[in-house]
Amino acid sequence: MRALVFLLLLVVLSPIAATAQQRSGIDLSTIDKAVRPQEDLWRYANGKWLAATDIPADRSSWDSFGIVREATQGQLRDVLEGLGADVSGERRKLADFYASFMDETKAEAIGLSALKPELDRLRALDDKALLPATFARLAQIWVRTPYFVDIGPDERDATTYLAHLGQGRLGLPDRDYYLKDDAHFTAIRAAYRTHIGKLLSLGGVTASDAEIDALIALETAMARLQWTRVDNRNPLKTYNRRERAELPSYLTAESIGVDVPSLVVFQPSYFEGLSGLLRDVPLATWRVWLTYNLLSAYAPYLGAAFVDEDFAFEQKTLRGTPEQQARWKRAVSAVDRGMEFALGRLYVERYFPPAAKAHAEALITEITAAFRRSIETLAWMGPATRTEALAKLAGIRAKVGYPENGRTYDGLEVKRDDLVGNVQRARTFGYRYWLAKVGQKVDRTEWFAGPQVVNAFYNPNQNEILFPAGILQPPFFDATADDAANYGGIGVVIGHEISHAFDDEGSRYDAVGNLRNWWTDADRAAFEKMTHGMIAQYDAFSPLPGYRVNGALTLGENAADNAGLAVAVKAYHASLNGKPAPTIDGYTGDQRLFLAFAQIWKAKIRDAASIERLKTDPHAPGQFRANGAARNQTAFDEAFDVKPGDGMYLPPAQRITLW
Repeated sequence: MRALVFLLLLVVLSPIAATAQQRSGIDLSTIDKAVRPQEDLWRYANGKWLAATDIPADRSSWDSFGIVREATQGQLRDVLEGLGADVSGERRKLADFYASFMDETKAEAIGLSALKPELDRLRALDDKALLPATFARLAQIWVRTPYFVDIGPDERDATTYLAHLGQGRLGLPDRDYYLKDDAHFTAIRAAYRTHIGKLLSLGGVTASDAEIDALIALETAMARLQWTRVDNRNPLKTYNRRERAELPSYLTAESIGVDVPSLVVFQPSYFEGLSGLLRDVPLATWRVWLTYNLLSAYAPYLGAAFVDEDFAFEQKTLRGTPEQQARWKRAVSAVDRGMEFALGRLYVERYFPPAAKAHAEALITEITAAFRRSIETLAWMGPATRTEALAKLAGIRAKVGYPENGRTYDGLEVKRDDLVGNVQRARTFGYRYWLAKVGQKVDRTEWFAGPQVVNAFYNPNQNEILFPAGILQPPFFDATADDAANYGGIGVVIGHEISHAFDDEGSRYDAVGNLRNWWTDADRAAFEKMTHGMIAQYDAFSPLPGYRVNGALTLGENAADNAGLAVAVKAYHASLNGKPAPTIDGYTGDQRLFLAFAQIWKAKIRDAASIERLKTDPHAPGQFRANGAARNQTAFDEAFDVKPGDGMYLPPAQRITLW
């Protein structure tokens, strides 16, 4: 359940092995030679693709990750539709879950009656004292409430699971959507108000203008209380352990869902302010707010009118997506969220060759060795901190491909004719699975993501990197290509994940995953001086007029991009064993490495989705991930003969080398 550091990056599945006649591995068809790489590496590497590619109508963006996810989604569909009728156990549950979503006629016939029990409970809510227990019940079926319960290792004792409390999600993507008055956010708020009225009306709730205004005022008040995403990145600020007696009166065992002697409160000031809202806001407003949140959470699983209204606001208005995804895509996603590990087991059986795991592990070993050599030679780090850093690097556990003993779904009831019930039961099953871990010892072999996930992760509480099978697939690695492109892809990816252990957030944790200061004051000051410089670099980037990258929000990912690229270059040079790299397709080895890195980040995005990501995503936009990291590398200047005055040139004194 923990929200962990992660990277929207793609890993590859075969070790680097050079042959005499290998191809470059660079996609020559995307290169735009009308652009100089010295001016804009990203546009040079991807310009023709950018000019020729349209974002699919059912997407808010299209990039390397979207391409591989689209392919994986098709593979998962094949798995589900190939199960047939003669199956049992988990396979039967998967087949029935998928069938329940695909039966659109049944969903239409059932209509809102699937939510009637919960709607009736909310309609009968007549005492504020019942609100905390109501929050706990709704949270178990993933309905937005004012706060969430999160189960994960204790940050000061990573061997034991502890409950955490955090500020809840709101109906709009970020607090700025409520508090900023630029034209985009003002228009979104107006559309949101209309959407709330329509969804409540579809749900049989007649809400006056004043009631909808009160609902939005409540969310706006919560937005003012919320901590910013930048503050929430700081593990020292968010670790606030409290004994049960110290908690606000509404935070009882009944309201949390589990009886605990103590827990961590991520944002204490938010909960202090929430006490006032619970006291002052009328029960009727809370009742309407919770009813809207329930309808919003389940609209995608109801009849066409609900599905269409949900899409019209959540995708078309918020993100600019023109068309709804095909029903089979939404069905696959629903099953994937509900029974992730069961579906993942079948995915691995069919699509993840046994050799891929060993190949990826070998590459991780190679990049780790390069990272070790880098730490050993850092000029800005003293011996005491260096010893601790090397110990942390040695302690990183790599999980690759799939878990040996993944989570099972014994006790989860799935019915072929009950889509909403299946979603509710699956959500409750997962929620209670984590609640049961409170106070238990942490199982360091457990995976928090299924093997089909197209992503890679670093988990600071367990000092581990995770590469699911879903991300270990083409087109981001080519076993027949020259090494340089693979170092620019897989090498950077692995280096990126390892370096999260040493970014501004991960560096607060030690080798076993505990929050502990293992730095000398002088080394921490030197490190923070460099990170402040990196914040300033990325603050200057603007993908849209009037909107800039938030260098502080994206610092961890930017630091990892820069460190991952630097380590990949070092690993590539070491792999040459003193021999010159071949020139292929007119590009030197280093040029191919940097081009491969830039091509990973080809991307197009709709303006509304771009604004949302700038506010919520800890990753910078693709062009700035490519160019921002490359211009800090002296090896890039040397590879492309970058000179003062070129767009990619950064004076040596301004280049930042963290790891």
